[in-house]
Amino acid sequence: MKKLKLEGIIPAVVTPMKGDFSVDFAQLKNYANWIKSFDGLGGVAVNMDTGEGIHLSRDEKIKILEHWVEIIDHKFPVICGLTTRYTREAVEEAKLIAKVGADAIVVFPIPAYAGNPLPPDIPYQYHKAISEAVDLPLILFQLQPSLSGVIYDEATLLKLASIKNVIAIKEASADALKFVQTLTALRNFDKKISVLTGNDDFILESFILGADGALIGFGTIAISEQIEMFECVREKNYERAFDIYSKIKPLEEVIFAPPVRDYRARVKEALRMIGVLKTSYVRPPLLPVSKMDKEKIKKALKNLGYKLKN
Repeated sequence: MKKLKLEGIIPAVVTPMKGDFSVDFAQLKNYANWIKSFDGLGGVAVNMDTGEGIHLSRDEKIKILEHWVEIIDHKFPVICGLTTRYTREAVEEAKLIAKVGADAIVVFPIPAYAGNPLPPDIPYQYHKAISEAVDLPLILFQLQPSLSGVIYDEATLLKLASIKNVIAIKEASADALKFVQTLTALRNFDKKISVLTGNDDFILESFILGADGALIGFGTIAISEQIEMFECVREKNYERAFDIYSKIKPLEEVIFAPPVRDYRARVKEALRMIGVLKTSYVRPPLLPVSKMDKEKIKKALKNLGYKLKN
C-alpha cells in the first residue's frame, strides 16, 4: 500500500450537470482545472456526498474519477468516495477505483448499518473485505444520521481503525462532543489515524482541537481563505485564523442551513454565481435552490468580496 499523509484542506467537489441531469464533463474539466490552480490543497475528494455520489451510476462515477485523475495529474491526492450497498458491490467498485488510479478511498456507510444497536461485525466485515480486495489507503466515514450516516461507538470505531489499510477518518457527526471523543480515542490508539473534519459548521474549532485537516464540501468555495486559516492554526496564529473564519462563516451558515440535504444545490449555486460553473442543476429527487436561498447566497458572497458573474 502506498504511503499517504492526509492533511490540510481537501475539497469534496461537486458534479456539474446539464439541464437533463446528465453529467456535464465539459464543465467538470473547467471546474477541475480551477481546483487544480490552488496551491496548498491537501487533496481533492470526488464522488462524495457533495458530488452526489450516491445518485450516480457506477459508470458515471468511474468516468468522473478518470477525469479528475487525469486533470490533477499527481499535483495532490485524488480521493474517491465508495458509495455502494453491499459487500460484493463494494469490492467490485473498489477494484475499479484502484485501477483508475485513485490515491485513497472513503468508505461510505451503507443501508445495512441502519438501526440500533449496530453489531460491530457488520461494518468491520464490510471494511475488511474492501481492504483485502485493494491495496489502497482507506478512510472511515462517521456521518450524521440526517445525511443517512452512522455514528460509531468507540469499540466499533477502534475495531475499524485496526484494519490494515485504514489510515484516516472523515468525522462528520455534526456533534462537537462526539468529534472530541472520536479524536481522543484515535489519538490514544496504537496506530496513526488521521482525523479529517467533515463538520462544515465548526471547521476552525476542529483544527484548534487537533484535526489534521478538513475533507468538506465547503472546501470547494472560499478555498484560499480556508488554506490560509489552516496554516494559521498550524503556526498558532489564532488571531488571524479567527479573523478569516469570521469572514467566511456567514457563507458557510447559508450553504449549510437546514435542511442540510440542500447544501449540494447551494454549493453549486455559489460556484455558478462566481463563474466557476455555468449551471447549478442537481439530480432529482434533490431539489434546486429556492429563490430565498439564492438571495442569501448572493448576499454572503458579496460580503465576502466576490464579484458575481451573474
